Amino acid sequence: MSLGVILVVEDDDAIRRGLADALSYSGYTVHDAPDGAAGLERALALDADLVLLDIMMPKMDGTEVLVELRKSKPAQPVIFLTARGEEHDRIRGLKIGADDYIVKPFSIDELLARVEAVLRRSPGRPTTRGTLMVAGRTIDFERREVVLDSGTRRTLTEREHEVLVFLSANAGRAVSRDELLQKVWGLDPRGTHTRTVDMTIARLRETLNDNPSDPEVIRTVRGKGYMLTDPEVNA
Repeated sequence: MSLGVILVVEDDDAIRRGLADALSYSGYTVHDAPDGAAGLERALALDADLVLLDIMMPKMDGTEVLVELRKSKPAQPVIFLTARGEEHDRIRGLKIGADDYIVKPFSIDELLARVEAVLRRSPGRPTTRGTLMVAGRTIDFERREVVLDSGTRRTLTEREHEVLVFLSANAGRAVSRDELLQKVWGLDPRGTHTRTVDMTIARLRETLNDNPSDPEVIRTVRGKGYMLTDPEVNA
């Protein structure tokens, strides 16, 4: 059974093949692309768990690819691979939405450890695949719907689904509004004043029939953010 689907976007043939071989040997399903334009096309078409993205590439560089990718897939986990090790380059890469940043040359062991770490905390691929039972509600991630304890079925919007995916991957932990803005919306929370997160949570509670005065599913943790009640997972 595959540990996940990884897309490698790298213009150096030898490096790309080496990464693909190492990841395949470690149990991942690997796809690859030789330049930025092809990488963006594959990333948009694939349901990948993670994209390993070189920065200096022909046709489109990695930062351009990530900016475009975030418009359609704001929660797509991405690790930058680059020879640029200067601090301002790393900061820029992280500010535009990269989940991690690995400077060449690096060892395969380091790469695999970084990949595992990003996948563990990724909102795009939570450990709670399949269905989730929370306070009498059944959340079906595949169908993108919730079944209430009354048997009523309600469809989740794409954004409601993404928020639930992230909260379920972090069940039992308070997730801040800033973290949701960054990981789900792909926005830099610094200097961003918006009630988008609160409004989405309010709509999500309505969909879940979760009383906002005494919520059972998504709880408000004062001064910290929102937390999903510990669920029972059915993979």
